[in-house]
Amino acid sequence: MSTNADASLTLVRNATVLATVGETTFLVDPLFAPQGALPPIDDTPNDRANPLVPMPDVDRSHDAVIVTHRHPDHFDDAAKAELDPDVPLFCQPTEADAFVDEGFTDVRPVEDAASFAGVTLHRTPGRHGHGERAERMGPVSGFVLEGDETLYLAGDTVWYEPVAETLARFEPDAVVLNGGAARFNEGEPITMGVDDVAAVREATDAAIAVVHMEAINHCLLSREELRSETEDVLVPEDGEEIEL
Repeated sequence: MSTNADASLTLVRNATVLATVGETTFLVDPLFAPQGALPPIDDTPNDRANPLVPMPDVDRSHDAVIVTHRHPDHFDDAAKAELDPDVPLFCQPTEADAFVDEGFTDVRPVEDAASFAGVTLHRTPGRHGHGERAERMGPVSGFVLEGDETLYLAGDTVWYEPVAETLARFEPDAVVLNGGAARFNEGEPITMGVDDVAAVREATDAAIAVVHMEAINHCLLSREELRSETEDVLVPEDGEEIEL
């Protein structure tokens, strides 16, 4: 990781990122399974085994872990086995007991805000899709990391009013969006597509990076398409580090 930027981001794969604010690095939504080790997500337009791509060669050193929600493409058995059980692990309150049951000893559910190593973590709302589908997908969260710079990790959400409210409240320097326009055979996408990303771009002057792409079988929006359909948006490759 770079040490001369106030905030930087390394995309590992899918939504797994290393987010550094100041000198503190958070590992977010670890998916560590080898390529093809997990079954495809059901009721989706293709049946390729997940993850679709291999794990890049990235230094995954970190000070703490954030899990925005426990869907298997955001926290998997391989991550559970590899992570230090004593690592500080920030999560949604409704999912804290599951981490404790798995043997993690420093689980820190975030109701509203928490502090760690000079960074304030604010948990923010998300909506994982539209209508009844979003209800069935269960609770999801984003996190704002506030230090010398402010980084908004939106998590698995579509564009809706609470995302706009979070942008207005925190005025982040950088925003990380989960793209891919993930979808099932019926209904609207459950993560951000071109229009969602464009709406965020319209709502903030922050740097914007889009991850959660080309790694899971129901993420149908390609990096190339997103780059061609948006302006002033960073779409990193797996293993790429960007200064924000």
